[in-house]
Amino acid sequence: MVYRLVVRVRLSLFTLQKVGRLTTPSRQFARTTHYNKESYKLVVVGGGTGGCATAARFCRRLGKGNVAVIEPSEIHSYQPMWTLVGAGIKSLSQSQRPTSSVLPSQCVWIKDSVVSFDPKSNSVTTAGGREVHYDYLVVATGLQLNYNLVRGLEDALKYDPMVCSNYHPKYVVKTFPALQKVQAGNAIFTFPNTPVKCAGAPQKIMYLAEEYFRKTGKRDKVNVMYNTSLGVIFGVKKYANSLLEIVKARNITVNYRHNLVEVRPNTKEAIFANLDSPTGETHTFKYEFLHAVPPMSAPDVLRQSPLVNNDGYVDIFNDTLQHKTFPNVFGIGDCTSLPTSKTAAAAAAQCGVLGKNLTAVMEGKKLPCRYDGYTSCPLITGYSKCILAEFDYNGQPLETFPFDQSRERWSMYQMKANIMPHMYWQMMLPGYWQGPALFRKVMHLGMGGAATKC
Repeated sequence: MVYRLVVRVRLSLFTLQKVGRLTTPSRQFARTTHYNKESYKLVVVGGGTGGCATAARFCRRLGKGNVAVIEPSEIHSYQPMWTLVGAGIKSLSQSQRPTSSVLPSQCVWIKDSVVSFDPKSNSVTTAGGREVHYDYLVVATGLQLNYNLVRGLEDALKYDPMVCSNYHPKYVVKTFPALQKVQAGNAIFTFPNTPVKCAGAPQKIMYLAEEYFRKTGKRDKVNVMYNTSLGVIFGVKKYANSLLEIVKARNITVNYRHNLVEVRPNTKEAIFANLDSPTGETHTFKYEFLHAVPPMSAPDVLRQSPLVNNDGYVDIFNDTLQHKTFPNVFGIGDCTSLPTSKTAAAAAAQCGVLGKNLTAVMEGKKLPCRYDGYTSCPLITGYSKCILAEFDYNGQPLETFPFDQSRERWSMYQMKANIMPHMYWQMMLPGYWQGPALFRKVMHLGMGGAATKC
């Protein structure tokens, strides 16, 4: 009997060694070196747009079991669609898919959160206690929504049906029902005093709401108001000029340098700090409807790591996306220090640069690609109109089409609402879409420039 037991134990060990992996609650992972300690050629922290696209590219290059993605969420959201969800054009379910369906099948999905980064030892630690080592790291955590930094906002979002926010799946579904209930008074839309995902999104829903009020015959009783912490309506002058014409034509009130600091749902009041006031002056507005955009930052765990700069964002070179201190670390997307608008389009262009440069580092070669800050922001201005803003680090237009994209167009709306979602799911997340640089050259007969220089 003892002999049979020994044989069974040896057979079991042989089977495990031959298979080379152990089953875990996330997926099967390879190259385990110690219990709760594992190692991969590439670890990607974050399963959003940049993380998925990067993982897909390198799974094809490195093969099964060599790329791990650390992402706790079971749902992947196409967040650029949430403006349309808030306007009653799309449903939340149309913007979401299971994370398991968008991550590459060859990657190892570690369904957990990172609680610490240790780039000196090439490792990260997860909330579940897993010590994950890497040869190379890509940080793609996205931004953290800090609703708690505005006094009373969390309670208002929870209890006041007329306070909403398109930046969170729980709150975006409140937006259109609230718009339907508005009869008269101030409809206020905010922009916080921090970098945000897609700088145009806070005002896109305002234009849609304004048109909805007109279509339903209550516009003359509703004061549409945009209170922004910025000193301009948009950072690129060409598109800002067009937007200023629109707000003037539609009688929209714009208050610059106003930052939301408190919401009082019991009295229907929103308090804004005047950022130009040396004495900390505040202005109080009554609201009937309030669309609040939260302050944002890189996640706390990232801000507490050695990977960030003084502003709390992953400290990478603007042109190569390689970390300034740790050469085997790269960053992509919203969590980085790149001085460009934080959009999915920017992440797509960055993915192409990162893919080539990280491959070069792996092969001991010079970095061949340069990113010049290309980003795109489809500025929806109505239920059938859109301005397609495209620009670089210097705020210079970098337009794909051979016509003036600063004008409102039905065609650009159709592209935003119906074409881009398919491109996102079918091309961007699998890592095939690297921005429209090639199409731009074709459209402009080779004169259109490129966002990536390789």
